[in-house]
Amino acid sequence: MTEERTDPLWPSFWADVPVEERAPMRDILAELLGRGVLLGDTGSGRELFLLARDHHRFRLEDYLAPLGLELIVDDEALLLQARPRAESCQLLGNFTKDETLILLTLWRVWDEAQTSGNNAAILLRLDDLWEKLRVYFDRIEPPEKSQIESALTRLKRHRLIRTQRPDQAESAGDLVIEILPSLARAIPFDSIEQWQERVDLASPPPAGESASPTESAESPAPSEPAQPL
Repeated sequence: MTEERTDPLWPSFWADVPVEERAPMRDILAELLGRGVLLGDTGSGRELFLLARDHHRFRLEDYLAPLGLELIVDDEALLLQARPRAESCQLLGNFTKDETLILLTLWRVWDEAQTSGNNAAILLRLDDLWEKLRVYFDRIEPPEKSQIESALTRLKRHRLIRTQRPDQAESAGDLVIEILPSLARAIPFDSIEQWQERVDLASPPPAGESASPTESAESPAPSEPAQPL
């Protein structure tokens, strides 16, 4: 009997994983637990994606389930995502107010692209994101572009977006943002009305109106959306 089978710290299925696939399995779990998403469209990530999808999907689901995480396999976007179940997941990390505003704005851009039938990569410049923040949150002073870029770094770490700075970029506003499908799953809304409700919660009341007893302009930023730490 192997040490892995008798050690209680190892999952029960570990002895059934071929020795040559154990290191890749550790890498897959590290990506899912550390970042929330494993991108499988380039490089070594593609080999990990195929290994997980074709050979170890159910083992990964069993491993993540007690943590309150649901395994999403996106064959079209070639990614794996460990999506928290809000009612049970104990591995939630809150986003800041600025990050929440940016996520809500990016979700709206993604939703509009889906509604229009756009199947291509969803791209926008940082300057465009800043302008949309001003439109969607017209009662809030938008973050400075340097603050937006800093917030995007965390969203990129969680594999919710990609960023690329064009060779001919003249300013920070030229940064190109690609919205990944994982972002829409991290903050799922069933309708644009649900999105608007969250936007209203994040915004102060219009001038001349009083905040509700449970909400004020000084209320903390919403605790969701969230990703595994």
